[in-house]
Amino acid sequence: MKTPQARITLLASAGALATTALLAMPGTAFAQATTAPAPSDDSSHPQETGPEIIVTGRVISGNADPISAPVVLTGDSLARDLKPQIGEMLASLPGVSSSGFAPGVSRPVLRGFDGPRVQVLLDGIGSLDASSVSADHAVSLDTLNVDRIEVLHGPRVLLYASDPSGGAVNAIDKRIPRKVPDKAFTVDALGSFGTAADMVNGGIATNIRLASRLVAHFDASYYHSDDLRVGGYVLSPELRAQTLTQASDLADAGDTEGAATLTTQANRKGKLANSGTEGWTLGSGLAFIDDGGDIGVSVQRLANDYGIPPRPSADPSSTSISLRQTRVDLRAGLNLTGFLKRLEVRGAYGDYEHAEIEDGDIGTQFHNKAVEVRLQADQAKQGIWSGSSGVQYSSSRLQISGDEALLPDNNTDRFAVFTLQQLEVGSVDLEGALRYENTQIRTIPSDEHRNFDQYAAVAGVAWHATDTLTLSANFSHGERAPSAEELFVDGLHDATQSYERGNPDFTVEKSNTVEAGLRYNGGAFVGSVTVFGTNFDNFITAVPTGEVIEDFPVYQYLQAPARFRGVEAEGALTFARWGDNSLKADAGVDYTHAKLVNMGPVPRIPPLRTRGGLEFDSPAVTLRGEVEWNAKQDRVTENENPTSAFTLVNLSATWRPLGQDGPLSLILAADNLFDVTGRLAASETRDFVPIAGRDVRLTARFTY
Repeated sequence: MKTPQARITLLASAGALATTALLAMPGTAFAQATTAPAPSDDSSHPQETGPEIIVTGRVISGNADPISAPVVLTGDSLARDLKPQIGEMLASLPGVSSSGFAPGVSRPVLRGFDGPRVQVLLDGIGSLDASSVSADHAVSLDTLNVDRIEVLHGPRVLLYASDPSGGAVNAIDKRIPRKVPDKAFTVDALGSFGTAADMVNGGIATNIRLASRLVAHFDASYYHSDDLRVGGYVLSPELRAQTLTQASDLADAGDTEGAATLTTQANRKGKLANSGTEGWTLGSGLAFIDDGGDIGVSVQRLANDYGIPPRPSADPSSTSISLRQTRVDLRAGLNLTGFLKRLEVRGAYGDYEHAEIEDGDIGTQFHNKAVEVRLQADQAKQGIWSGSSGVQYSSSRLQISGDEALLPDNNTDRFAVFTLQQLEVGSVDLEGALRYENTQIRTIPSDEHRNFDQYAAVAGVAWHATDTLTLSANFSHGERAPSAEELFVDGLHDATQSYERGNPDFTVEKSNTVEAGLRYNGGAFVGSVTVFGTNFDNFITAVPTGEVIEDFPVYQYLQAPARFRGVEAEGALTFARWGDNSLKADAGVDYTHAKLVNMGPVPRIPPLRTRGGLEFDSPAVTLRGEVEWNAKQDRVTENENPTSAFTLVNLSATWRPLGQDGPLSLILAADNLFDVTGRLAASETRDFVPIAGRDVRLTARFTY
């Protein structure tokens, strides 16, 4: 039997060998790659100044970061994967999974990391909500108003966070205009309907040129879905057997009503109870833009109501979340000459609240008022040298009221300084990033105070061996302060259907990561392979103890050494091209192996996943078929159930009736075509919240 470490080595070797074999195929005619406009930069490296690499609609950026290129979702691919929750939208990207807590709430999980280790940003500023406090809290992000989403790793993460191990997700929205439109006004509209939950999803945004340098923006969106249809039994085999045993015990004790209730829940198929969603946003912005700089402001009001599917109980209750946020954003920049080319200020204020509604009555309420400001100076390129530096400050005050105030009111203040410096020496790029951050957490009214200093550094190198091939490596040291919930939570939480305990004695979490990558853009073949390893001195995680309090399982936060190892690879081969038409095949694989030293597997780690697709592309039509295989996850922590393997077949067709550059795209997609039952290993609720069944979606995207 192969050891886990051996399996990782074999998998990494297989990815590298597969890539090498494709590169070395005799007789391959490397034609012009499918490309998108590249960011403007003065880099002398052909691969970095050339087109951005596109793999299956996912852009692997060129010169944005030569060490760890971000993966970007944009255009029709963004519209095709449109979901109200950002975790679901990104779940098919390499190394990305979803927390999958419920249809109305999902955060992205990067390389097995979630919660406060993965920064979810809106144009470089945090979401200013309570989404990292608990898995049942949705991210306050209007996905319908997003123009581009970047998944970041490596040195660039230190611009936003002191812990680069997990990475960051940065959504670039349209609300503060970035340019004056050539026309009097522009319109972006998008609408979709999906059958899995009868979801209706739509939004419209417009920019209006008020004057030669003044632009106004208005947008609105709405979505609604019913209870989610699933492919088979709602409960996992383990939980279903446990529930039927409990029903039998109740029947033996004479509680026939309770036994019948549990039996009904154990046998439920086809539909996930209390999983409907509804939400809307209204937003506006105003920007002054000229050659010397720009200044803009925007305001957003967001509402999100969603149900929490129930854990089996003889006395079932219904819990839903009603979430509201008002957010104001500012962006101001000066375009300079000399040592600095741009000085930019970004700031935002968020007033967030949500109520947990239990059987129609308001239970626990969360209120969070937060502000974040960052000042960043971008250096003009001086020969081989360029970079960015800045400062960042954020403050939030979280108040919790109600019968389940499981966490004391608290203030969290953060101050950081950071720099990212780049050198271009011949065919080699060197990057270094440093960040110091101070975090202060104070409880109210007990005035318990914790103060943490965090120091982070990343050093990386990229060698452009040829015009088409880049090899890269980086080493990072990260430090993360424990969050208020990891320190002070202690109590029943009806929405997560668990009892949670923190530890006020936690220290700073420290990690060291080594990452190596290969990127190739040879025309007919494009692709990338990344391997990484992260060691934690004192990793913080919540583990199920096996204890039960008032029918809820107990989760205890603990701190222990941990080891993460993983690989991500994807590539696309265009094997036929005639005129403006092309036919290509693509494939991807990602895997994370994580353990708590001397304790066993880290909880909620996604398993091995592979994907393969075939795509025909022409100016008028894009046709795509894809198969995704998720392995079983039997490396689970104690008191955590395994997940079975499942295979998804997805089809899509994009029609551009007015041409490739026309204003209209119509997308017909069928996900999980064969209606299989699957469960996400990264989800806390996987035993009673399976993935969506067959979902046929029609999406229309209009741009003028």
